[in-house]
Amino acid sequence: MLRIHQLFFLNVLGLFIAALSIASLISYFTLKSMIIHDSENRLIENINLLEPLLVTTNDFDRFVAQASGKTFLRVTVIAENGDVLAESDADKASMENHSGRVEVMHAMTQPYGVAIRYSNTVKTDYIYVAHKIIAPDKTFYIRLAMGLDGVMNHFYALWIQLVIAFSVLVVIALIIAYNISKKTRYDILQITRYLDEVSAKNYRAVLKPEYFREFLQISIMLKNLVKKLHNRDKQKRKHTAKLRLINKQQNDILSAISHEFKNPIAAIMGYAETLHDDLNIDPKIREKFLDKILSNTHRVTLMLDRLALSVKLENNDLSIKPSIFDIADVCTESISILQAKYPARILHFTGGTKTVFADKTMIELIVTNLVDNALKYSEEDVTLTLSDTELSVTDKGIGIAPSELDKITSKFYRVQKNRWDNSMGLGLSIVSYILKLHDSELRIKSTLGIGSTFSFSLENLIQKKGTLKK
Repeated sequence: MLRIHQLFFLNVLGLFIAALSIASLISYFTLKSMIIHDSENRLIENINLLEPLLVTTNDFDRFVAQASGKTFLRVTVIAENGDVLAESDADKASMENHSGRVEVMHAMTQPYGVAIRYSNTVKTDYIYVAHKIIAPDKTFYIRLAMGLDGVMNHFYALWIQLVIAFSVLVVIALIIAYNISKKTRYDILQITRYLDEVSAKNYRAVLKPEYFREFLQISIMLKNLVKKLHNRDKQKRKHTAKLRLINKQQNDILSAISHEFKNPIAAIMGYAETLHDDLNIDPKIREKFLDKILSNTHRVTLMLDRLALSVKLENNDLSIKPSIFDIADVCTESISILQAKYPARILHFTGGTKTVFADKTMIELIVTNLVDNALKYSEEDVTLTLSDTELSVTDKGIGIAPSELDKITSKFYRVQKNRWDNSMGLGLSIVSYILKLHDSELRIKSTLGIGSTFSFSLENLIQKKGTLKK
């Protein structure tokens, strides 16, 4: 398959060859007709010059000899009946009657008779022009003839010069076409190389067509397209990275679910097997084991509620189910669960009864999340404080740099490669989101290397019951 520049050059070459051929043919016939017509006019002009002299002469033989010598033409004088009276190039005695010659016959009825034919007398082709002269005492014809070979030689010389001129023009045009083809090939190669670079993800490749405006327009369109592809590729990479992070978080959640459910289920199974195997167990121990089973069953129920809430949050299908409850009970329950998870740690709770109107499961998850984070990022005691208007969690851990305070509530953000969420918690971004649904907000105070306090207001949960966002 030919390339564009090759097609262009071959088409131009074919076009100019066809043009040269047509021009040569047209010029051949046109130039030939013009030269013959010019020769006929020359013969007529000489006849007009010789006619006055011929009327006054009585010696036709001498006249034709002198006229032929001066004009270099064949001169013949013919009588009205067709007999040859004088001939410059042949013996008149041997010449037959000329009344039947074409040029003589035409001259009988027209001012001039013209013919191009073969001469039986001289044995060559001539251009003949005859003219009838009517003198006072006689009527006769003067005929001038010019050899066709000489005329055609002159014609061929001119025509060859014209063809050479056409050929030179064609060669010049082909050189120009070749240069245009070469420049076209250069611009196309630039575009091809640019597309190769783009296909290799090199979006910084440079495209600069140098010769043709159309290619410049194509390059602008390609650059715009590459810009869009680059932006789309960046978005795709971001989306891929986000999916990887989500998949990792989902794997972490599954791992956390396995770990968190393992302990209470194992405890339930252990106590249940003991009760099943020993029917005569002491009633007090039996009651204690049953309490443990109920307690761990309650833990599993809470974890299932948390898991369901996590799924709803992921699917943007979160709805609040508010109820009236004592938030102090929630704090006590969360401490009890986390104390079992961190048996070597000390948790303090200060505060009295405080009734609120909120989604109990969500508030429990918030409290558990904040306390669990405090335990993760500190090695000393953690204090949970419940006042009339606020609930706060204080630790003496690693603290948070001021530059990171505004970031830790962002989704997927990590501090020192640790996620700010507990194993079954929801992350500080979701904690902040849930608090906004309750017309509250998460407040953070932290000093690097000293500790942090996470708190949220209870005022709207106490004073504006029934106004929660759903």
